[in-house]
Amino acid sequence: MRRIAELEQILRPLRSAVVAFSGGVDSSLVAALAARALGDRALAVTAISPALATGELDGARHVAQAVGIAHRTITTEELARSGYRRNDKYRCYHCKTELYDRLVGLARAEGYAAVLSGANADDAGDWRPGLRAAGEHGVRHPLLEAGVGKQEVRELARTLGVPSAEKPASPCLASRLPYGTEVTPEALAQVDRAEQAVRALGFGVLRVRHYGELGRVELAADELPRALASPQAVIAAVRGAGYRRAEISARPFRSGSLNDAVVVPVIGST
Repeated sequence: MRRIAELEQILRPLRSAVVAFSGGVDSSLVAALAARALGDRALAVTAISPALATGELDGARHVAQAVGIAHRTITTEELARSGYRRNDKYRCYHCKTELYDRLVGLARAEGYAAVLSGANADDAGDWRPGLRAAGEHGVRHPLLEAGVGKQEVRELARTLGVPSAEKPASPCLASRLPYGTEVTPEALAQVDRAEQAVRALGFGVLRVRHYGELGRVELAADELPRALASPQAVIAAVRGAGYRRAEISARPFRSGSLNDAVVVPVIGST
């Protein structure tokens, strides 16, 4: 396929690269392309921290094995950075700075020529302070460079048989905390418990937004009617994770909704 060949041509001259690898479809496609273009001189690296949701590491390992790229984990300490804990609109900058500090250090120590990210062309028009951190570290974005947007990312991932081709976006757990709410290990763990409990009820695409004692559940449009018709199980699942109050948003899940200041109707308990 012409597009795949074009992306491989971007990667091949690098000769070696480390891929910042979450296991999501974007970084998985880059990992698959790097494996094809660079062979055993491509390495996928997944960062482990309290902000990584349960199950994400296992998923990343599965994808790495399927696409044939070497895989490694590192530990990042973004919670040690006051700018990250403060959780203003630059939180992702501090998180990515921590990540790329580690990955660039690894690449230099082991002789890899580049660090790659899964940023795609659609990210250029969104609020992505992590791209600033990438620029400061010389990180390459092959999908962005080639003008590949999210829809095409999924199409190419399907073509290459990447297992995460249909995987919904799954940003770090800190994205569930509204700006201005301090990021703590306890809050991240509580969100993770709540999301796992709701997911165990058979819901696939969801977020539990963290508002202190309140956990607000957002569900995909096709799953929301079932939850609203019989909300007790979802409410109980969230409260079982340690929230004193739980609500189900009457508006379907939309990525980035915490950037909105709109009051959304809710159904829940007090």
